[in-house]
Amino acid sequence: MLTERAAEVRDEVQPRWERPPSSRRVVARLVQFVGAASAVFSVLPPHHHRFGLLADMVPTAGLLTARVASAVVGVLLVYLGAGLRRGKRRAWQLALLLSLIGVALHLVKGGLVPMVFAGAIVALLVAKRDEFTADGAPRHRLRAFRACATFLSAGFVLGFAEIAVRVNHLEGRPGVLSWAGHAALGLIGVTGPVHFVSPIGGLTVSITTGAFGLLAFGAGGLLLLRPSTGGRCDGAAGQARLREVLDKHGDGDSLGYFALRSDKQLVWAPSGRAAVAYRVVNGVSLASGDPLGLPSEWPRAIGQWLTDCAAHGWTPAVLACGTQGGRAFQKAGLDCIELGDEAIVDVAGFALTGRPMRGVRQAVARMRRAGYTCQVVRQRDLPADTLAEAVACANALRDGKVERGFSMALSRLGDPADGDCLLVLCRDEEQALRGVLHFVPWGRRGLSLDLMRGDRTAPNGLTELMVVSAIEAAPGFGVDRISLNFAVLRSVFARAEELGAGPVIRLWCRILRAASRLWQIESLYRANAKYQPDWQPRFLCFPSARDLPRIAVAALRAEAFLPARADDAR
Repeated sequence: MLTERAAEVRDEVQPRWERPPSSRRVVARLVQFVGAASAVFSVLPPHHHRFGLLADMVPTAGLLTARVASAVVGVLLVYLGAGLRRGKRRAWQLALLLSLIGVALHLVKGGLVPMVFAGAIVALLVAKRDEFTADGAPRHRLRAFRACATFLSAGFVLGFAEIAVRVNHLEGRPGVLSWAGHAALGLIGVTGPVHFVSPIGGLTVSITTGAFGLLAFGAGGLLLLRPSTGGRCDGAAGQARLREVLDKHGDGDSLGYFALRSDKQLVWAPSGRAAVAYRVVNGVSLASGDPLGLPSEWPRAIGQWLTDCAAHGWTPAVLACGTQGGRAFQKAGLDCIELGDEAIVDVAGFALTGRPMRGVRQAVARMRRAGYTCQVVRQRDLPADTLAEAVACANALRDGKVERGFSMALSRLGDPADGDCLLVLCRDEEQALRGVLHFVPWGRRGLSLDLMRGDRTAPNGLTELMVVSAIEAAPGFGVDRISLNFAVLRSVFARAEELGAGPVIRLWCRILRAASRLWQIESLYRANAKYQPDWQPRFLCFPSARDLPRIAVAALRAEAFLPARADDAR
């Protein structure tokens, strides 16, 4: 009874992901609406919305600069909406500052309606200030300062130079300090003490300095709003700690070893016996696989991760977790959908006999008759020159320059720390290396496929020979299960082949086959199915359906199917 009660208490105190308050989303939408309205009003003809209070007090160049500045402020407010929805404190600060600037700009250029809108947004932001508490990235402050200083310096130098080249067209004899003051004031849209004989000269200087001033503050604001990527990844001590956890509790998830990637960060349960591995991509904290460590400590590790997400304004998401991990994330408040299935081969039950294995059997026999042989060996047992040859071969056979993979790829080969990894080296009759398979450990008695490279000029059956060789050699390494590739939405293809498949499944299957021309969805499923594996489902976990587009883009960037931003590279 005491044990059951303790379990209930743990479940009661487990942190859960709380959906952002609806009022915060409303504030974000209103700020975006006012920003869009401000941009529209700034390009309308002046007589449509001028009330003329300051029309005779502000020079024409100042009015033009104010109109351009109000348009830029409006666009920036629209951009700030995403940060406000995530509760970013810095987005709130910038939105408040820009709204105040917008009030002043609309007052200068004579925009009564947008000025009232901007003032209302100022009041709303002040009233809701307690809902915006998420931290940003400290290093972005320095970048923002550098960008702002660079544009301001360039604008000042160019404005000063334009005044200097027009020295013979100035009224009176203003000194160099007056030139500098005029250029500096022009950066904030204010007319300085220098007067030009020709109005075009003054207008040119005002436009140049004003444009660079807008660029400076706009670039600085955008950099301040760049999503945080968290702290630096754990060093050697963190890697050693993680390896200890994998040695003790690594049998559950075939993706556990991939948490050792250099671009993944770890958040640990207070006990230190469980962790969540993740990477922040474009404001999405993308975890992969099940939590690591002792399953009873998973809720605490997940709670720590969700707390970090809330503190930084990240959107939590989990890519390719298993059934047990999916249940744990679901209890923490995330929704789950099936993403696909992982092919797992039972070594003891695998055999090349029987009609279902006829294609694989024939391919393997054909390659062996052609003189192809495979060496299956632990990485630590390979001579240095052979390992270097394998690394060079894998790089040469890579499809493109980008190393793809995140959730089910280690993205390195030959690291001395990965001595337990298993390599399959396939050579032709002339002993030339034509293919490489790389498996990472899956607990004590399993392997998980990390890398598969084959020479496309080799005869058909190269991959089948390498996979079968690995399965046949597995008992000698104490391995009784091997995880092969992951098949996205495999169940759709399988159900479409069944008798009586409905029109919706058949239509969905046609769509996936069309997409397979780009991403090889169906071909990967067929390549796995030929080994008659057991299929284990993998899931995608997310807070709400509205977050799925951002999560999909983040996942594609992490897997290197889309270009990564500089801040996302680790």
